[in-house]
Amino acid sequence: MENLLNKMDFKKDKYLVKKKILSKEMCNFMYHYFFLKVKVADTLFKSTYISNSDVDWGHWNDKQVPNTFSIYGDMATETLLMKLRPIMETATNLKLVETYSYARVYKKGDVLKKHTDRKSCDISTTLNLGGDPWPIFLKDTNNKIIKVNLKPGDMLIYSGCELEHWREEFTGNKCIQTFLHFNKANKKDSNKYDNRLHLGLPSWFKERFKK
Repeated sequence: MENLLNKMDFKKDKYLVKKKILSKEMCNFMYHYFFLKVKVADTLFKSTYISNSDVDWGHWNDKQVPNTFSIYGDMATETLLMKLRPIMETATNLKLVETYSYARVYKKGDVLKKHTDRKSCDISTTLNLGGDPWPIFLKDTNNKIIKVNLKPGDMLIYSGCELEHWREEFTGNKCIQTFLHFNKANKKDSNKYDNRLHLGLPSWFKERFKK
């Protein structure tokens, strides 16, 4: 499998693995950063300083993976989104624009059902920030099921709107992944910044920006 991953051609295969994109030190920082995010959000919710509808601090009502901490557009992951764009462009040989970032702190028993992504996710990556191993599966252009194992710092680049992808039930304890999404710059509607004014803004801002 390792040799096959090394020979991947994104233009043909629609997916590609890049190893050691982040250092061990950066992964360790991000891993503990998100556990602190969870602790802060939990304290604020339980103290009723924020409501369940306030998602800016993160939330547990993600429709894809219910009851698991998720966060849209965190400043740290938005910075990764911006800084890793050149690597994404080189890997895919495409000119890209950033749309949005997302992160989840997965727990034992979680399942990510088979799906394709929304229109802001032409080219996506799942980047392992640490925790117990949890492979991601995708169905390639020949309808072959591919299993990809990522170590902390590794990322899978894939055509999120084209390739169905999923994760089977998680048997570990914790796993943190961040998802960095891009669109092709030459699209008529590139959805740059996921229709926000700029990166770092919350998800609800795009609705106000449209008005």
